[in-house]
Amino acid sequence: MLDNQPTAVRPPHAPDDHPKLPREKVGILLANLGTPDGTDYWSMRRYLNEFLSDKRVIDYSRWVWQPILQTIVLTKRPFTSGAAYRSIWNEEADESPLATITKQQTAAIAATLRTRFGDETVVDYCMRYGNPSTESKVKALIAQGCHRILFFPLYPHYAGATSATANDAFFAALMREKWQPVARVVPPYFEEPTYIDALAASVERAYAELEARPDVLLCSYHGLPERYLREGDPYHCQCQKTTRLLKERLGWGDDEIATTFQSKFGPEEWLKPYTVEEVARLAKAGKKRIAVCAPAFSADCIETLEEINEEIRDSFLEAGGESFTYIPCLNDDAAHIAALCGVIEDNLKGWLDPIPG
Repeated sequence: MLDNQPTAVRPPHAPDDHPKLPREKVGILLANLGTPDGTDYWSMRRYLNEFLSDKRVIDYSRWVWQPILQTIVLTKRPFTSGAAYRSIWNEEADESPLATITKQQTAAIAATLRTRFGDETVVDYCMRYGNPSTESKVKALIAQGCHRILFFPLYPHYAGATSATANDAFFAALMREKWQPVARVVPPYFEEPTYIDALAASVERAYAELEARPDVLLCSYHGLPERYLREGDPYHCQCQKTTRLLKERLGWGDDEIATTFQSKFGPEEWLKPYTVEEVARLAKAGKKRIAVCAPAFSADCIETLEEINEEIRDSFLEAGGESFTYIPCLNDDAAHIAALCGVIEDNLKGWLDPIPG
């Protein structure tokens, strides 16, 4: 396998006619939610079909949900979702902002780890839905000699519909390999001090640029059905803790920051308060200046650039609000990259030692 690679070597004690193998390395595979390949109907339909067919995301009986999804949801939703994506699409690269930012994060993390571990690591990324698929990237890492893979879902908070389904795809890819690499999964990092520090610094920078201080900062997290919380999903509690730690790091009072949830889908009750309703309530209650950040998203995407900065902004202004500030996700900010690399390094212990000095 890959006998002609420049770094290929013959295993120790192997006979002279044994094929050379890629030199062993450690793979770090970053995973994000996903992205459609384009904004046209069929690209959106393929993406939404994969996403909304995931039992971790919509856990209704297949016999009940699939007829609804295929005949109703996927008939209409690709048009509305396509329009939403077009409003934020990176036209120059012909890709979604999530794809662009994830590539930037991957490059920055790879560069940082190179200074820590030399050429002992291979850093790549995959998407749970859409391309590049998790399976294709697992195969690519194995082909490069990665007999150990650290899988890193880029979600600060654990949820069955995010972290768990990303892990499912990773383990499913391993199941199809004849020679499985050793694997580790990075746990949630919602309370990691360097992550909280990076969040706080982004808020402080945004506030410093404003003429007047917002009345309140909303930390808007992606929502889940309330039922998931009752069934044991820890996501809600982890989100609340991130907001509390951010408040303490900023030195703020309880009335200056709050937790809300967005992106409700379907007829069930979801985690509350709903961001889109809360911003309107605040405006009507006299809070004319607000800021919103999205701590659960490691990169700006459709839910932040379109939903928060367009739909939720409109809800606030239409209710009488005067100043709405969206604070971007941490993306490839240097403090964020340093925090992610710190988490990676902690999880590589026992596999790799940093270069001395």
